[in-house]
This record gives sequence, structure tokens and C-alpha cells, in this order.
Amino acid sequence: MNQVLIVALVKIGVLVGGIMTAAAYFVLLERRVAAWIQDRHGPNRVGIPLTKIRLFGLGQPLADGLKMILKEEYTPAHVDKRLFLLAPIVILTAALAVYAAIPFGDRIPALPGAGIDAPISLIVAPQLDVGLIYIFALSSIAVYGVILGGWASNSKYSFLGGLRSSAQMIAYELPLGLGILGVVVVSSSLRLDDIINAQASSGLWFAITQPLGFMVFVVAAFAEAARLPFDLPECEQELVGGYHTEYAGMKLVLFLVAEFIHMITASFLIAIMFLGGWHLWGITGTVDSPITWSLAILRIAVLMAKIFAVIFFFMMVRWTWPRFRFDQLMSLAWKVMLPLGIVNLVAVAVLTEMEHIGWLGAHGAIWVCLAGWAVALLGWMGVAMIGPLVTDNRPRLDMRPYEVDPQL
Repeated sequence: MNQVLIVALVKIGVLVGGIMTAAAYFVLLERRVAAWIQDRHGPNRVGIPLTKIRLFGLGQPLADGLKMILKEEYTPAHVDKRLFLLAPIVILTAALAVYAAIPFGDRIPALPGAGIDAPISLIVAPQLDVGLIYIFALSSIAVYGVILGGWASNSKYSFLGGLRSSAQMIAYELPLGLGILGVVVVSSSLRLDDIINAQASSGLWFAITQPLGFMVFVVAAFAEAARLPFDLPECEQELVGGYHTEYAGMKLVLFLVAEFIHMITASFLIAIMFLGGWHLWGITGTVDSPITWSLAILRIAVLMAKIFAVIFFFMMVRWTWPRFRFDQLMSLAWKVMLPLGIVNLVAVAVLTEMEHIGWLGAHGAIWVCLAGWAVALLGWMGVAMIGPLVTDNRPRLDMRPYEVDPQL
């Protein structure tokens, strides 16, 4: 069999197995984080099967998975069965296919014994030169799974959840894209490994030089992943379960796993595009450093540590912030995030051109960093001054007692 195909299959197996396992155990981590924040005990009883070893409840995901597998695969009679079954498959497939363009490390050394004489890039599809476009395309396809699930369920709760999801995705795709465009302008590439190398070469992460773009991207990523305080498509207080109200058993598991994979994907993108990826000053070397096994493993560990930190931040926000009203959510996207994204993109384009033609002198990187923070400060000052005027425009209810017209 072709060695390139074997290497690709090994990468796919490592990624799919790792992502699915991580999604299961991040559920346990989130339940423990929630318990820690709320000053109570989380899952800590289920351990290794057939033994008395509990290991802090590490067997809980296995028990949860077994419970869902053994649940009755019930399909309501009033649903469109073909679309009802297709929806969870679409959303999970799109969530996993994204990782073809996302690196999970830098490179590993060549394996001459296996006939591989060049370092192996830790990307499933290293020849894909439009990685960010590919990721955005599949992320947009994922929303079809939510809409199909809401429509096919033939339920008002599911239908409202699907409508909310489509509106939310469309609104926050724009600031998400604007946050990424600033990174693309500076790195001059759509490949995620080139974006990491650009940060490693300069020593300045894009979160430092583009703080406004970083903030816009993080907020939009929360909304795209439908995480609190942006989980309007499935908020149980209003919609029971939202777009997956009618789902049960393994079909429901596919939706829930895809939701966690979206959070992991957002964490990958934040860590890679704004937090330097595998780069860490004085530890992981430079782009030109010769690749050894120790350095390759260290870079993978640094990237995974950053991703874990971002995921922990996602979980902390979930159990800290209250949910938005839907009108606030949409106003935040169109009236705050979108203008800030445009301001960041224009500022990055102007500063990058000034640096290229030499107007910023020998210390151009320092001036770019200072200008980026000044733009972020001015942008958020503007939000603080005019934000309440544009985000809280819901008409007030007339709470006076109802008066009957005497002529009626």
C-alpha cells in the first residue's frame, strides 16, 4: 500500500480516536468544573469496571456511553424519518471532517526504517493550501444538521431552536471571518501551519499584536459553538431541549458529541491563530530548529496545553455568565462585533502596509503592537459608550392594569 496513504490513515485514526475520547472525558471535566464552581461534588463514584478502583470517577464517561447505547432508539411517528436520521449524521461528519486541515503539532522526524525520508507533517491534508476556507465551509455545513433536526422533528420547540441556530450562525460568521482576516493579512497564508510559523518567526503572537481581533474572534467562536451565554438554540428553560428535543439514544449522542467537538475545534483555532500554536518563547525553538523526537513531542505538548487552557476557559464562562436574550444576542453581533471586526481589519491592513514600505522604521513590530492595543482600547471604549444604546432596544412592556373600554 502507498506509504502516503498509510501515513494519512494513521493520522486520521489518531485524530478521530483522540477527538472522540476527548469529547467524552471533557464532559466529565465540565461536570467536575461545574461542581467546583458550585461548591459541590461532581461524578466521583464510577471507576474501573469489575474493580473497586474509582480513580476520581474516570469511568463515568464509559457508563454514560453504555447507558445511551442501551437506551431505546425511539423515533416519533410525526417526524420526517429520512431527514430525522440524516441530521445527526450531517452535524457529526462536518464536525470531524474539519480536522483534515487543523494541525495537532508541528512535525515528527523522518522514519527511514519505514521508507519515509522526510519529516512528517502532523496535518491530515498537508497539501491543502486553503485550510481556513475549508474549515469555514464545513463549519457552515454543520448548521444544516441543526436546521434539519429542527425541521424534521415537526415540533415547535425543535423548529424554534433550528431558526435560532440559523440566525445566530449567519450573524456571527461575519465577525468570526473578520477576526480571521486580520491574521491572514499579516501571515499572508490560509494554512494554519504557516500562521503558526509566522508567529514563531516574529516571536509575537497575534493575540498580542491584534487584541481587538482576538476578542472579536473569541466572542464569535462562543456563538458559533453555541456555548453559554450563546446557547439559545437549545436553552432548556424556553425550548425544552431545542433542536434535539425529539431525539433520544445514539441519535442524541451524535448531537451532543458534535457540540463538544465544535468547542474543541474553536479551542484549536484560538490556540493556533492567536496564541502561537506550538510556539513558546525559549522552549520550543524556532521555525528553523532541526526536528528531533524530544522537540516534536514538546511542541505537541505545548499546543495541547494551550488548547486545554482555552477549553477550561469555555467551561468557566458557561458556569459564570447568564444567557443573553435573543434580541441582545443579535444586536451584539450586528451592532457591536461586526463594526469592531471591520475596525480591526482596516487597522491591521493599514499598519501592515506601513510596515512593508518602511514607514514604521526599524522598530516596526513594536509600533504595530502598540497601535493594535490602542485600536482595541478605542474600540472597546466606543462599545462602553454606545453599546447600551444599541444592544438594549427591546420595546418595554406596558405593565399597567388592563382597562376595559366602557363602550364595548
